[in-house]
Amino acid sequence: MRTPETPVALTIAGSDSGGEAGLQADLRTFAFLKVHGTCAITCVTAQNRNAVARLEPCSPRMVRAQLEAVAAAFPLSAAKTGMLYSAAIVREAAAFFQQARSVPLVVDPVIISTSGRRLLQRAGVAMLQRALLPLAALVTPNLAEAEILTGEKIATLEEMRAAARVIRQRFGCAALVKGGHLPGTPEAVDFLCSGEGEWMLSAPRAKVKGLHGTGCTYSAAITAWLAHGRPLVQAVKLAKDYITRMIFA
Repeated sequence: MRTPETPVALTIAGSDSGGEAGLQADLRTFAFLKVHGTCAITCVTAQNRNAVARLEPCSPRMVRAQLEAVAAAFPLSAAKTGMLYSAAIVREAAAFFQQARSVPLVVDPVIISTSGRRLLQRAGVAMLQRALLPLAALVTPNLAEAEILTGEKIATLEEMRAAARVIRQRFGCAALVKGGHLPGTPEAVDFLCSGEGEWMLSAPRAKVKGLHGTGCTYSAAITAWLAHGRPLVQAVKLAKDYITRMIFA
């Protein structure tokens, strides 16, 4: 039960039947960090850590109805997006945040699953870039997503740093380029570029294979700390510590 003092965060994402990623990971992270989680479901998926077997998107009207129902009843302190799937759903999310510009928005640009399934249609990528990213406080691409957003290959730490700068300049939001999949590095390194400066965040690299949902959890933790009123850079650093603890727990 939410108390009046508990901040409220919103996630707009797909449901993961395996419970490790997506909406379930977001809400679990919100609860752990003492934030009341609200949600708008974009897709129902049949998936586990190995593959996304099937997905069925909600209608854009249904997504918008969920957003309006949440906004009518809860004072949102922060929000995030995950899998949006289509241009029409991205458009509804952008229209909502045009009317909620005071709510800090974290965009996790879920485009392709680890198993290779496309989770955001190509027209949706274009709509994300045109309509949603300019409204965001932060975008959190992994390497493959950063390559799509910049149109450049990323194979080194310096190229990661350059990608964060390009995304920041191109879309006007802070960018956190995550290097968890960068081979040949002893640490998991991320680069944050914002209007305040640049930061390199590093943590020990886990030797565990098959991690699923870490990107969702990371962006949800950032959102939770923003909901608690922490400045963006501090929220990212706290979230980096949180996801590292979760991986090694």
